Amino acid sequence: MVKKCYGFWLKLFCRARSRSIFRPSEDRSAMANISKVILALVAVVAVRHLGQRAFLPPVGRMVAPATGVALMGAAPVFADEIGDAAKKLSEASYPFAKEVDWNNGLFLQAPGAFKPLEALKAIDKMIVMGAQADPKLLKAAADAHHKAIGSIGGANGVTSKADWEAVNAALGRVIASVPESTVMDVYNSVSSITDPGVPAYMKSLVNGADADAAYSAFLTFKDVVKKNQVASAGASATVPSGDKIGEAAKKLSDASYPFLKEIDWTSDLWIKPLPGASASQALKAVDKAIVMGSAMDGNLLKAAAEAHHKAIGSIDGKGLTSAADYEAVNAALGRVVASVPASKVMDVYNAFAKLTNPAVPNKIFSTVNSLDANAAAKAFYEFKDVVKAAQR
Repeated sequence: MVKKCYGFWLKLFCRARSRSIFRPSEDRSAMANISKVILALVAVVAVRHLGQRAFLPPVGRMVAPATGVALMGAAPVFADEIGDAAKKLSEASYPFAKEVDWNNGLFLQAPGAFKPLEALKAIDKMIVMGAQADPKLLKAAADAHHKAIGSIGGANGVTSKADWEAVNAALGRVIASVPESTVMDVYNSVSSITDPGVPAYMKSLVNGADADAAYSAFLTFKDVVKKNQVASAGASATVPSGDKIGEAAKKLSDASYPFLKEIDWTSDLWIKPLPGASASQALKAVDKAIVMGSAMDGNLLKAAAEAHHKAIGSIDGKGLTSAADYEAVNAALGRVVASVPASKVMDVYNAFAKLTNPAVPNKIFSTVNSLDANAAAKAFYEFKDVVKAAQR
């Protein structure tokens, strides 16, 4: 459940913010995120105020959103205002949170017509937002999510009230560390890919009065966040050059790009759940990824996000990025993985390996040229050795 909190409050935050910065007609539009996980909370809470528009769930794996990317530098001081406001918000919204079925497979479905390239544009805005977030606050938010996952219980998969509060406070601080314009870019980019019938349906699954109470409390919370929000983003990341990982990334990219071109990046296969994996099992794997993200070097994580942002800008109609941007992404990911202890990387590997049915890689392998796939795998093994050698 907690992996969905980030999207919930971000989208709700954007929706509330629109009340003061949009014209009346625009005030009725709803913000959407592209993580299917977020859909439930936002749509349910906001439906009374949204008219015919909807919040969109993040494709999420937000971890998404949730690990995010960050700038280097000192965290801004928020005193206790956001924390105090989060306590009030959590008191009012926890009854609603307990009614949401966080294990529902509905959150894995597209919130409207399947539009992968349009969804990617929204993901891009989220990546930019993550790259601008304060690194220390982003790490604190990841740590809060990790703790909250540990207290999940009950049939609906809800976290404890105390951890719900801690996550809300941490997310409020993260959002306040990002300029308003960046937050609103996320708002504006996702609304077009959400079906207008989503809010009413989602609200029908919970107690309407509790949803309304949660939304009302959120409006107060967002005012406190807005009061503490920064005016501008920090500098871009410092990108290493001439290092061994960069050289290895070039070799990997040259060998694997033919394989990359054969993949159908616009397929809906990538948003389907792993066969046989339950929500609780998947969440344990996500938790390992959150812990790994929290341990990453902030500057390198920001650099990786910026490389992804640039790569998204060069994709073609089939969702394929350029060879140069592919290389830059591989280099950035190699460096950020090398900034994490090997034990944490292997925790993620082992957690997802347990969830993945052997039929999955076999299916994907069957859709491409086997020689190109094997060449890519061979090059990857060589690349991982270079990363491992540089690992702390």
